[in-house]
Amino acid sequence: MNKKRVHRLWKKEGLKVPPRARKRRRLGESANGAHRKRAERINHVWSYDFVFDQTERGSRLKWLPVLDEYTRECLSLEVDRSITARDVVETLEKLVEERGTPEFIRSDNGPEFIANAVREWITERGMQTLYIEPGAPWQNPYSESFNARFREEFLNVELFSSLLEAKVLGREHREKYNHLRPNSSLGILSPAEFGARCLATLRPTASAPQGSD
Repeated sequence: MNKKRVHRLWKKEGLKVPPRARKRRRLGESANGAHRKRAERINHVWSYDFVFDQTERGSRLKWLPVLDEYTRECLSLEVDRSITARDVVETLEKLVEERGTPEFIRSDNGPEFIANAVREWITERGMQTLYIEPGAPWQNPYSESFNARFREEFLNVELFSSLLEAKVLGREHREKYNHLRPNSSLGILSPAEFGARCLATLRPTASAPQGSD
């Protein structure tokens, strides 16, 4: 079969050469890992990641823990069937209103975390992103450690009948983790106790009232 005939059949069938796919460059580098960029004070570095589970009927549950790496506090523990980039922004907005603005937010390069909506919001608030190197979860060790304990001590123990039950029990677990669980790296204080002490050192000392002569 000659080239002209092949070309004629090609045009007749409306065939096209598929466009060449461009390789996507993933965000993240090892310099953003916790071993190089360590949290040095409260609200210095927050980190987050997703954890997946399901109800007893097999419906998906997607959890979003947000941590303060310095105090080890679990700042938020959201759960839903689906959590989008917009939901991530709403969670962060609420936390910033409650606790103030962190300097950095560490995460992997999952689509919800590198979405334009999230990156633009972080930039507008004066924060910086710390995207870890692709395929290197050990560079986000605080999230990885929390997620492992969260699964072992909570997700593998509880059987959720519904999303509502997961939300209620998740709130209870977060309170217990923050207030009742001592942490050896925090001097045997709970994350909430350690965080409260950090905040106390940041408050200016009130001037003593002057007595009358």
